[in-house]
Amino acid sequence: MTDIWTVRSLKAALDTSEPAKAGEFSARILEGADPVLLVTMHQHGDLELFVNVSEAQIACSTLLWPCDEQEDQQAFNTFLLKSQKLVPLSNFGIGTVDGRDYYELFGELATSSPLNTVVIELRTLAENAIDAATDLRHAQIPAA
Repeated sequence: MTDIWTVRSLKAALDTSEPAKAGEFSARILEGADPVLLVTMHQHGDLELFVNVSEAQIACSTLLWPCDEQEDQQAFNTFLLKSQKLVPLSNFGIGTVDGRDYYELFGELATSSPLNTVVIELRTLAENAIDAATDLRHAQIPAA
């Protein structure tokens, strides 16, 4: 597909893709002012990825853990900013949910990206999130 994706067209395409048919992931639309696609990555422990489609880009993200549970947040945040290049196709950020800050991992694509590229982004984001949760959450980060 070379057209511009919408949340609904992307969901329809993902639903009929080979990875979805094989049970790798499933997708559903969360209705709201701006509908969002919730993709559950079954082969990655049912990790939930949120996919927002705008005119400019497709943004995929997942929450990692609450910032207030991170020992020495300042040192950890500095470490994350300095290590961005170590995480392929993903970036760290902080998102707020119900008034609480969480570390999140996200990636972006052009709205004209082919479906196979979107699937690669979903897989990579899921793998990077699991690696980050495993390797970084309780890592001893030197003080900044």
